[in-house]
Amino acid sequence: MLNIIWIAFFLIAFAVALFKLLVLGDTVIFGEIMQALFALATTAFEIALGLTGILTLWLGMMKIGERSGFIEWLTRGLTPLFTRLMPEVPKNHPALGAMVMNMSANALGLDNAATPLGIKAMQELQKLNPFKDTASNPQILFLVINTSAVTLFPVTIFTYRAQMGAANPTDVFIPLLIATYCSTMVGLITVAFVQKINLLDRVVLTYLGVISLIVFGLLAYFGQLSQAQMQAQSALISNLIIFSLVIAFIVAASWRRVNAYEAFIEGAKEGFSTAVMIIPYLVAMLVAIGVFRASGALDLLADGLRYLVLSFGLDARFIDALPTALMKPFSGSGARAMLIDTMEVHGADSFAGRLASIVQGSTETTFYVLAVYFGAVGIRKVRHAVSCGLAADIAGILAAIFIAYWFFG
Repeated sequence: MLNIIWIAFFLIAFAVALFKLLVLGDTVIFGEIMQALFALATTAFEIALGLTGILTLWLGMMKIGERSGFIEWLTRGLTPLFTRLMPEVPKNHPALGAMVMNMSANALGLDNAATPLGIKAMQELQKLNPFKDTASNPQILFLVINTSAVTLFPVTIFTYRAQMGAANPTDVFIPLLIATYCSTMVGLITVAFVQKINLLDRVVLTYLGVISLIVFGLLAYFGQLSQAQMQAQSALISNLIIFSLVIAFIVAASWRRVNAYEAFIEGAKEGFSTAVMIIPYLVAMLVAIGVFRASGALDLLADGLRYLVLSFGLDARFIDALPTALMKPFSGSGARAMLIDTMEVHGADSFAGRLASIVQGSTETTFYVLAVYFGAVGIRKVRHAVSCGLAADIAGILAAIFIAYWFFG
Protein backbone atom coordinates (compact mmCIF):
# COMPACT_ATOMS: atom_id res chain seq x y z
CA MET A 1 0.00 0.00 0.00
CA LEU A 2 2.77 2.44 0.92
CA ASN A 3 4.48 1.69 -2.40
CA ILE A 4 1.29 2.64 -4.27
CA ILE A 5 0.90 5.86 -2.29
CA TRP A 6 4.56 6.81 -2.79
CA ILE A 7 4.42 6.23 -6.57
CA ALA A 8 1.10 8.10 -6.77
CA PHE A 9 2.66 11.21 -5.23
CA PHE A 10 5.17 11.40 -8.08
CA LEU A 11 2.79 10.47 -10.92
CA ILE A 12 0.08 12.90 -9.81
CA ALA A 13 2.68 15.65 -9.34
CA PHE A 14 3.98 15.01 -12.87
CA ALA A 15 0.47 15.08 -14.37
CA VAL A 16 -0.46 18.32 -12.61
CA ALA A 17 2.85 19.96 -13.54
CA LEU A 18 2.46 18.86 -17.17
CA PHE A 19 -1.05 20.36 -17.26
CA LYS A 20 0.31 23.65 -15.88
CA LEU A 21 3.07 23.69 -18.48
CA LEU A 22 1.02 22.77 -21.57
CA VAL A 23 -2.31 24.41 -20.72
CA LEU A 24 -1.46 27.26 -18.35
CA GLY A 25 1.96 28.06 -19.77
CA ASP A 26 3.76 27.74 -16.43
CA THR A 27 7.37 27.30 -17.60
CA VAL A 28 8.93 27.31 -14.12
CA ILE A 29 6.86 24.53 -12.56
CA PHE A 30 9.33 21.73 -13.29
CA GLY A 31 12.16 23.86 -11.97
CA GLU A 32 10.24 24.34 -8.73
CA ILE A 33 9.63 20.60 -8.50
CA MET A 34 13.32 19.80 -8.95
CA GLN A 35 14.23 22.44 -6.38
CA ALA A 36 11.79 20.84 -3.91
CA LEU A 37 13.21 17.40 -4.74
CA PHE A 38 16.72 18.33 -3.66
CA ALA A 39 15.73 20.73 -0.86
CA LEU A 40 13.49 18.20 0.89
CA ALA A 41 16.16 15.51 0.70
CA THR A 42 18.51 17.86 2.56
CA THR A 43 15.77 18.88 5.00
CA ALA A 44 14.96 15.24 5.81
CA PHE A 45 18.59 14.51 6.63
CA GLU A 46 18.90 17.63 8.80
CA ILE A 47 15.71 16.75 10.70
CA ALA A 48 16.91 13.20 11.33
CA LEU A 49 20.29 14.51 12.46
CA GLY A 50 18.64 16.97 14.82
CA LEU A 51 16.51 14.18 16.27
CA THR A 52 19.55 12.23 17.41
CA GLY A 53 20.01 14.01 20.74
CA ILE A 54 16.32 14.04 21.65
CA LEU A 55 15.79 10.40 20.67
CA THR A 56 18.90 9.42 22.59
CA LEU A 57 17.53 11.16 25.70
CA TRP A 58 14.03 9.69 25.60
CA LEU A 59 14.94 6.17 24.55
CA GLY A 60 17.48 6.16 27.38
CA MET A 61 14.73 7.12 29.82
CA MET A 62 12.36 4.53 28.36
CA LYS A 63 14.99 1.83 28.82
CA ILE A 64 15.11 2.72 32.53
CA GLY A 65 11.31 2.38 32.60
CA GLU A 66 11.52 -0.99 30.92
CA ARG A 67 14.24 -2.29 33.27
CA SER A 68 12.48 -0.91 36.35
CA GLY A 69 9.58 -3.31 35.88
CA PHE A 70 6.83 -0.98 34.67
CA ILE A 71 5.83 -3.33 31.85
CA GLU A 72 5.66 -6.22 34.31
CA TRP A 73 3.53 -4.08 36.63
CA LEU A 74 1.17 -3.06 33.84
CA THR A 75 0.94 -6.68 32.69
CA ARG A 76 -0.25 -7.85 36.09
CA GLY A 77 -2.70 -4.97 36.26
CA LEU A 78 -4.33 -5.55 32.85
CA THR A 79 -4.52 -9.35 32.78
CA PRO A 80 -7.95 -9.55 34.57
CA LEU A 81 -9.46 -7.26 31.92
CA PHE A 82 -8.22 -9.33 29.00
CA THR A 83 -9.47 -12.59 30.45
CA ARG A 84 -13.00 -11.11 30.43
CA LEU A 85 -12.78 -9.53 26.97
CA MET A 86 -11.44 -12.75 25.41
CA PRO A 87 -13.30 -15.67 27.02
CA GLU A 88 -12.06 -17.98 24.24
CA VAL A 89 -8.52 -17.65 25.57
CA PRO A 90 -7.89 -19.98 28.56
CA LYS A 91 -6.78 -18.38 31.81
CA ASN A 92 -2.98 -18.25 32.19
CA HIS A 93 -2.49 -18.97 28.45
CA PRO A 94 0.79 -17.51 27.10
CA ALA A 95 -1.22 -15.36 24.66
CA LEU A 96 -2.59 -13.25 27.53
CA GLY A 97 0.84 -12.38 28.83
CA ALA A 98 2.14 -11.52 25.36
CA MET A 99 -0.91 -9.35 24.60
CA VAL A 100 -0.75 -7.42 27.84
CA MET A 101 3.01 -6.92 27.50
CA ASN A 102 2.45 -5.62 23.96
CA MET A 103 -0.18 -3.15 25.19
CA SER A 104 2.06 -2.11 28.06
CA ALA A 105 4.98 -1.51 25.72
CA ASN A 106 2.74 0.57 23.43
CA ALA A 107 1.46 2.55 26.42
CA LEU A 108 5.01 3.46 27.38
CA GLY A 109 6.02 4.25 23.80
CA LEU A 110 8.40 1.26 23.53
CA ASP A 111 7.74 0.62 19.82
CA ASN A 112 10.78 -1.61 19.35
CA ALA A 113 9.53 -3.94 22.11
CA ALA A 114 5.84 -3.71 21.16
CA THR A 115 6.08 -5.13 17.63
CA PRO A 116 7.80 -8.45 18.43
CA LEU A 117 5.52 -8.87 21.46
CA GLY A 118 2.50 -8.24 19.23
CA ILE A 119 3.63 -10.83 16.72
CA LYS A 120 4.28 -13.28 19.56
CA ALA A 121 0.77 -12.65 20.92
CA MET A 122 -0.75 -13.23 17.49
CA GLN A 123 1.19 -16.49 17.12
CA GLU A 124 -0.04 -17.69 20.50
CA LEU A 125 -3.62 -16.78 19.60
CA GLN A 126 -3.21 -18.64 16.30
CA LYS A 127 -2.58 -21.85 18.25
CA LEU A 128 -6.13 -21.51 19.62
CA ASN A 129 -7.61 -20.61 16.23
CA PRO A 130 -9.57 -23.55 14.69
CA PHE A 131 -9.58 -21.91 11.23
CA LYS A 132 -5.97 -21.06 10.45
CA ASP A 133 -6.61 -18.80 7.44
CA THR A 134 -9.38 -16.80 9.17
CA ALA A 135 -8.96 -14.28 11.98
CA SER A 136 -10.49 -15.42 15.26
CA ASN A 137 -12.49 -13.16 17.58
CA PRO A 138 -9.61 -12.70 20.07
CA GLN A 139 -7.19 -11.91 17.24
CA ILE A 140 -9.48 -9.23 15.85
CA LEU A 141 -10.10 -7.67 19.27
CA PHE A 142 -6.38 -7.66 20.00
CA LEU A 143 -5.58 -6.01 16.67
CA VAL A 144 -8.26 -3.31 17.00
CA ILE A 145 -7.26 -2.43 20.56
CA ASN A 146 -3.62 -2.46 19.46
CA THR A 147 -4.25 0.00 16.62
CA SER A 148 -6.18 2.41 18.84
CA ALA A 149 -4.56 1.87 22.24
CA VAL A 150 -3.68 4.72 24.57
CA THR A 151 -0.06 5.84 24.53
CA LEU A 152 0.78 7.29 27.91
CA PHE A 153 4.18 8.51 26.81
CA PRO A 154 4.10 9.67 23.13
CA VAL A 155 7.85 10.24 22.93
CA THR A 156 8.02 10.40 19.13
CA ILE A 157 5.48 13.22 18.87
CA PHE A 158 7.18 15.26 21.58
CA THR A 159 10.51 14.65 19.84
CA TYR A 160 9.34 15.91 16.45
CA ARG A 161 7.60 18.91 17.96
CA ALA A 162 10.77 19.83 19.84
CA GLN A 163 12.86 19.43 16.70
CA MET A 164 10.46 21.62 14.69
CA GLY A 165 10.71 24.44 17.24
CA ALA A 166 7.58 24.09 19.39
CA ALA A 167 7.69 26.42 22.39
CA ASN A 168 6.25 23.66 24.59
CA PRO A 169 6.49 20.27 22.81
CA THR A 170 4.28 18.51 25.37
CA ASP A 171 1.31 20.91 25.28
CA VAL A 172 -0.62 18.44 23.11
CA PHE A 173 -0.40 15.65 25.70
CA ILE A 174 -3.79 16.14 27.42
CA PRO A 175 -5.68 16.68 24.10
CA LEU A 176 -3.92 13.63 22.69
CA LEU A 177 -4.87 11.52 25.70
CA ILE A 178 -8.54 12.46 25.34
CA ALA A 179 -8.56 11.81 21.57
CA THR A 180 -6.93 8.40 21.86
CA TYR A 181 -9.40 7.48 24.62
CA CYS A 182 -12.21 8.14 22.13
CA SER A 183 -10.62 5.98 19.42
CA THR A 184 -9.96 3.14 21.86
CA MET A 185 -13.49 3.15 23.28
CA VAL A 186 -15.11 3.23 19.83
CA GLY A 187 -12.87 0.39 18.66
CA LEU A 188 -13.67 -1.69 21.75
CA ILE A 189 -17.42 -1.02 21.61
CA THR A 190 -17.57 -1.78 17.88
CA VAL A 191 -15.82 -5.13 18.28
CA ALA A 192 -17.87 -5.94 21.38
CA PHE A 193 -21.08 -5.29 19.43
CA VAL A 194 -20.05 -7.57 16.56
CA GLN A 195 -18.65 -10.32 18.81
CA LYS A 196 -21.35 -9.93 21.51
CA ILE A 197 -18.78 -9.35 24.27
CA ASN A 198 -20.33 -8.50 27.64
CA LEU A 199 -19.00 -5.04 28.50
CA LEU A 200 -21.31 -4.94 31.52
CA ASP A 201 -19.18 -7.50 33.36
CA ARG A 202 -18.23 -6.10 36.77
CA VAL A 203 -14.48 -6.33 36.17
CA VAL A 204 -14.71 -4.81 32.68
CA LEU A 205 -16.94 -2.00 33.95
CA THR A 206 -14.49 -1.27 36.75
CA TYR A 207 -11.55 -0.92 34.38
CA LEU A 208 -13.45 1.14 31.82
CA GLY A 209 -15.09 3.17 34.56
CA VAL A 210 -11.79 4.18 36.16
CA ILE A 211 -10.33 5.18 32.79
CA SER A 212 -13.49 7.08 31.87
CA LEU A 213 -13.56 8.89 35.21
CA ILE A 214 -10.02 10.14 34.62
CA VAL A 215 -10.83 11.36 31.12
CA PHE A 216 -14.18 12.94 32.09
CA GLY A 217 -12.48 14.49 35.08
CA LEU A 218 -10.02 16.16 32.73
CA LEU A 219 -12.89 17.30 30.50
CA ALA A 220 -14.78 18.76 33.47
CA TYR A 221 -11.69 20.52 34.79
CA PHE A 222 -10.66 22.07 31.48
CA GLY A 223 -14.26 22.85 30.54
CA GLN A 224 -14.45 25.55 33.23
CA LEU A 225 -11.31 27.36 32.04
CA SER A 226 -10.84 30.02 29.41
CA GLN A 227 -8.85 28.97 26.35
CA ALA A 228 -5.71 30.77 27.54
CA GLN A 229 -5.99 29.12 30.98
CA MET A 230 -6.74 25.79 29.31
CA GLN A 231 -3.52 25.90 27.26
CA ALA A 232 -1.44 26.99 30.25
CA GLN A 233 -2.92 24.35 32.56
CA SER A 234 -2.63 21.65 29.90
CA ALA A 235 1.06 22.42 29.45
CA LEU A 236 1.64 22.48 33.22
CA ILE A 237 -0.18 19.19 33.90
CA SER A 238 1.41 17.51 30.89
CA ASN A 239 4.93 18.46 31.95
CA LEU A 240 4.23 17.46 35.56
CA ILE A 241 2.85 14.03 34.56
CA ILE A 242 5.65 13.26 32.11
CA PHE A 243 8.49 14.33 34.40
CA SER A 244 6.83 12.50 37.31
CA LEU A 245 6.80 9.38 35.16
CA VAL A 246 10.52 9.81 34.49
CA ILE A 247 11.15 10.18 38.24
CA ALA A 248 9.01 7.10 38.88
CA PHE A 249 11.16 5.12 36.43
CA ILE A 250 14.34 6.19 38.21
CA VAL A 251 12.97 5.57 41.71
CA ALA A 252 11.62 2.14 40.69
CA ALA A 253 14.98 1.27 39.14
CA SER A 254 16.74 2.24 42.37
CA TRP A 255 14.25 0.24 44.43
CA ARG A 256 14.89 -2.85 42.32
CA ARG A 257 18.64 -2.24 42.39
CA VAL A 258 18.80 -1.67 38.64
CA ASN A 259 21.74 0.42 37.44
CA ALA A 260 19.72 3.32 36.01
CA TYR A 261 22.76 4.99 34.46
CA GLU A 262 23.79 1.86 32.52
CA ALA A 263 20.18 1.28 31.44
CA PHE A 264 20.01 4.86 30.18
CA ILE A 265 23.23 4.43 28.19
CA GLU A 266 21.94 1.22 26.62
CA GLY A 267 18.70 2.89 25.57
CA ALA A 268 20.56 5.99 24.41
CA LYS A 269 22.59 3.86 22.00
CA GLU A 270 19.31 2.69 20.50
CA GLY A 271 18.31 6.34 20.12
CA PHE A 272 21.33 7.07 17.94
CA SER A 273 20.79 3.98 15.78
CA THR A 274 17.07 4.80 15.47
CA ALA A 275 17.83 8.33 14.24
CA VAL A 276 20.19 6.93 11.61
CA MET A 277 17.74 4.20 10.62
CA ILE A 278 14.87 6.59 9.85
CA ILE A 279 16.91 8.74 7.43
CA PRO A 280 16.07 6.72 4.27
CA TYR A 281 12.35 6.55 5.16
CA LEU A 282 12.20 10.23 6.00
CA VAL A 283 14.01 11.22 2.80
CA ALA A 284 11.74 8.99 0.69
CA MET A 285 8.48 10.35 2.11
CA LEU A 286 9.44 14.01 2.50
CA VAL A 287 10.77 14.14 -1.07
CA ALA A 288 7.54 12.59 -2.40
CA ILE A 289 5.41 15.01 -0.36
CA GLY A 290 7.62 17.94 -1.40
CA VAL A 291 7.18 17.11 -5.08
CA PHE A 292 3.43 16.66 -4.57
CA ARG A 293 3.23 20.05 -2.85
CA ALA A 294 5.51 21.89 -5.32
CA SER A 295 3.42 20.72 -8.29
CA GLY A 296 0.36 22.33 -6.72
CA ALA A 297 -1.47 19.01 -6.37
CA LEU A 298 -1.65 19.21 -2.57
CA ASP A 299 -2.98 22.76 -2.74
CA LEU A 300 -5.63 21.69 -5.27
CA LEU A 301 -6.76 18.89 -2.97
CA ALA A 302 -6.75 21.14 0.12
CA ASP A 303 -8.53 23.98 -1.69
CA GLY A 304 -11.22 21.61 -2.93
CA LEU A 305 -11.85 20.28 0.56
CA ARG A 306 -11.68 23.80 2.01
CA TYR A 307 -14.28 25.05 -0.48
CA LEU A 308 -16.57 22.16 0.42
CA VAL A 309 -16.21 22.81 4.16
CA LEU A 310 -16.70 26.57 3.80
CA SER A 311 -19.83 26.02 1.71
CA PHE A 312 -21.39 24.53 4.85
CA GLY A 313 -20.34 27.56 6.88
CA LEU A 314 -17.72 25.65 8.90
CA ASP A 315 -14.19 26.57 10.00
CA ALA A 316 -11.77 25.06 7.48
CA ARG A 317 -8.47 25.39 9.35
CA PHE A 318 -8.43 21.67 10.11
CA ILE A 319 -7.98 20.94 6.39
CA ASP A 320 -4.24 21.71 6.61
CA ALA A 321 -3.79 18.80 9.04
CA LEU A 322 -5.87 16.30 7.07
CA PRO A 323 -2.93 14.83 5.07
CA THR A 324 -1.59 13.35 8.32
CA ALA A 325 -5.03 11.95 9.17
CA LEU A 326 -5.52 10.43 5.72
CA MET A 327 -2.07 8.83 5.69
CA LYS A 328 -2.15 7.49 9.26
CA PRO A 329 -4.19 4.28 8.69
CA PHE A 330 -1.81 3.22 5.90
CA SER A 331 1.69 4.13 7.01
CA GLY A 332 3.35 5.30 10.20
CA SER A 333 6.38 6.67 8.36
CA GLY A 334 4.14 8.38 5.79
CA ALA A 335 2.00 10.00 8.48
CA ARG A 336 5.16 11.04 10.33
CA ALA A 337 6.45 12.72 7.18
CA MET A 338 3.08 14.45 6.69
CA LEU A 339 3.24 15.67 10.30
CA ILE A 340 6.72 17.11 9.79
CA ASP A 341 5.67 18.72 6.51
CA THR A 342 2.65 20.33 8.18
CA MET A 343 4.77 21.71 11.03
CA GLU A 344 7.45 22.94 8.65
CA VAL A 345 4.96 24.75 6.40
CA HIS A 346 2.55 26.08 9.04
CA GLY A 347 4.66 26.00 12.21
CA ALA A 348 4.83 23.54 15.11
CA ASP A 349 2.65 25.79 17.29
CA SER A 350 0.13 26.59 14.58
CA PHE A 351 -3.36 25.18 14.79
CA ALA A 352 -2.58 22.76 11.95
CA GLY A 353 0.71 21.71 13.54
CA ARG A 354 -0.91 20.94 16.87
CA LEU A 355 -3.89 19.18 15.30
CA ALA A 356 -1.61 17.01 13.15
CA SER A 357 0.32 16.08 16.31
CA ILE A 358 -2.89 15.07 18.11
CA VAL A 359 -4.05 13.04 15.09
CA GLN A 360 -0.67 11.32 14.89
CA GLY A 361 -0.99 10.12 18.48
CA SER A 362 -4.70 9.30 18.56
CA THR A 363 -4.65 6.26 16.26
CA GLU A 364 -2.27 3.68 14.85
CA THR A 365 -1.43 2.43 11.37
CA THR A 366 -4.36 0.03 10.99
CA PHE A 367 -3.45 -1.50 7.62
CA TYR A 368 0.23 -1.81 8.48
CA VAL A 369 -0.44 -3.53 11.81
CA LEU A 370 -3.02 -5.76 10.15
CA ALA A 371 -0.57 -6.76 7.41
CA VAL A 372 2.30 -7.44 9.83
CA TYR A 373 0.41 -9.23 12.59
CA PHE A 374 -1.94 -11.27 10.42
CA GLY A 375 0.75 -11.87 7.83
CA ALA A 376 3.02 -13.33 10.52
CA VAL A 377 0.52 -16.17 11.10
CA GLY A 378 -0.80 -16.62 7.56
CA ILE A 379 -4.29 -15.17 8.04
CA ARG A 380 -5.99 -14.17 4.78
CA LYS A 381 -9.62 -13.66 5.84
CA VAL A 382 -9.70 -10.71 8.24
CA ARG A 383 -13.49 -10.62 8.76
CA HIS A 384 -14.54 -7.44 10.62
CA ALA A 385 -11.01 -6.37 11.62
CA VAL A 386 -10.71 -3.63 8.98
CA SER A 387 -14.16 -2.09 9.52
CA CYS A 388 -13.75 -2.01 13.31
CA GLY A 389 -10.21 -0.68 13.05
CA LEU A 390 -11.26 2.09 10.66
CA ALA A 391 -14.20 2.99 12.93
CA ALA A 392 -11.68 3.57 15.71
CA ASP A 393 -9.48 5.61 13.35
CA ILE A 394 -12.36 7.84 12.27
CA ALA A 395 -13.45 8.36 15.88
CA GLY A 396 -9.90 9.32 16.86
CA ILE A 397 -9.54 11.78 13.96
CA LEU A 398 -12.93 13.44 14.61
CA ALA A 399 -12.16 13.65 18.34
CA ALA A 400 -8.74 15.15 17.58
CA ILE A 401 -10.32 17.87 15.40
CA PHE A 402 -12.95 18.74 18.02
CA ILE A 403 -10.43 18.79 20.88
CA ALA A 404 -7.91 20.85 18.91
CA TYR A 405 -10.54 23.54 18.37
CA TRP A 406 -11.46 23.35 22.04
CA PHE A 407 -7.90 23.71 23.31
CA PHE A 408 -6.17 25.72 20.58
CA GLY A 409 -8.95 27.14 18.39
